[in-house]
Amino acid sequence: MSAELKATGSIRRRLSLQLLSNAALLTLLLVFIVRSFAQQLAEQSQDNILMASVTSILDASAIQQGELIVDIPYSAFSMLSNLSDDRVFYRIDKNSVFLTGYDDLPNPTAVKNTGSPIFSTETYQDREIRMVTASRRLALENQPVELRVSVAQTRNGQDQTLGEISRMAMLFGGGFFAISAVLALFSAQSTVGPLRRLASAVSRRGPRDLRPVTDRVPAEMVPLVKSLNQFIERLKISLTRSEDFIAEAAHRVRTPLATVRAHAEITLRRVEKDENRASLKEMIRAIDDSSRAAGQLLDHAMVTFRTDHLEQSQIDLAALVGETVDRLKAVAELKDIDLTYNENDPAKISGDAILIQNAVRNLLDNAIKYSPMDSRVSVELVRQTPWVILSFHDQGLGFPQTGAAGLTKRFARGSNVAGIVGSGLGLTIADEVARAHGGDLKIANNADGVGACVSISFPLS
Repeated sequence: MSAELKATGSIRRRLSLQLLSNAALLTLLLVFIVRSFAQQLAEQSQDNILMASVTSILDASAIQQGELIVDIPYSAFSMLSNLSDDRVFYRIDKNSVFLTGYDDLPNPTAVKNTGSPIFSTETYQDREIRMVTASRRLALENQPVELRVSVAQTRNGQDQTLGEISRMAMLFGGGFFAISAVLALFSAQSTVGPLRRLASAVSRRGPRDLRPVTDRVPAEMVPLVKSLNQFIERLKISLTRSEDFIAEAAHRVRTPLATVRAHAEITLRRVEKDENRASLKEMIRAIDDSSRAAGQLLDHAMVTFRTDHLEQSQIDLAALVGETVDRLKAVAELKDIDLTYNENDPAKISGDAILIQNAVRNLLDNAIKYSPMDSRVSVELVRQTPWVILSFHDQGLGFPQTGAAGLTKRFARGSNVAGIVGSGLGLTIADEVARAHGGDLKIANNADGVGACVSISFPLS
């Protein structure tokens, strides 16, 4: 069972959020810059026109016949009225004494240098105005006279223009953000694309495909791929060692037990006392029990190992069963059991030949072991497209009426076979092999009520 991985976040989502956040920040910055630049331009334009109006008034002022004549040109205010419907205010002072205009218009305290205008934003009559004040020095009766002119204008038109520019900037910023969002999502998807392709390439491999990953990957993924390849190499070595160990263990366990059994049988022929013969028979039975248990434990270990790494190939199930039956006929003859197999046309399946042969051998061995002397064991191969069903019939005690479904569990044995040597792994091995190949194992008693029937099915190629 694979361990459940806990995700700590999505790289794509995190990257998308970062890119979208940057896009939003750039959008706000863009709108702010455009609005500030537009405000600066609008204010500068208004200041230039106000300055031109003040200059025209100052230029039109003169000393004539000993008097100060201030003539306000028509163009001084007409150039302001062309901009918008804003109101225009003015004030003219002589030596800081009000002459004409709006006497309550804010008056700058001083003009530092002649010709250096003062630009200011004031509040007048509850309105925000932009005002320019400039002065000019004249000589009247040999006395210096300072003529100061202030011209102001409300900012409604400027605010309206700024509002339109701001709306346009926001629309432009919104479009920029939308395009950036699409590009951000596309970039995030493209960035994690190599990871997805790597995961897909690895997941498509078969259980025995332990080749190193050689796909082209970005530089940032090279350490990951190197670590993966190192892990694959270690896994390959570990699997090879495990397979070799199981095979070696099977040989080293079965051979000494077979030798001990052979010596015990030879000794049994020479011993005459009944009590000694009974002890030797019990020894032989214990050896058989140990040999069978050790063999099936190793078989089960092999099945468990290989079901995770199936070596798929095309198998003729009919021929494989025939070979297994031929090998076990000698064992059946020792109990005078008639072992039959209905030869059939080839039945091609796809699977691991070693595992399937192991399952067939265990089921056939069970049928022979639990059958009484001078009985019959039959093996039948039937095609029921898309399945091929292999059935084993014996004339033994059969399965108990209750608890038969649990006999495929490890070390589970029927309550009616306690006196027969066995480990409770034969059906377990066959069931695991069937499930590993997409098949099924069914256990039941024969229709006539005598003996057991075990059927294992595999999908046809």
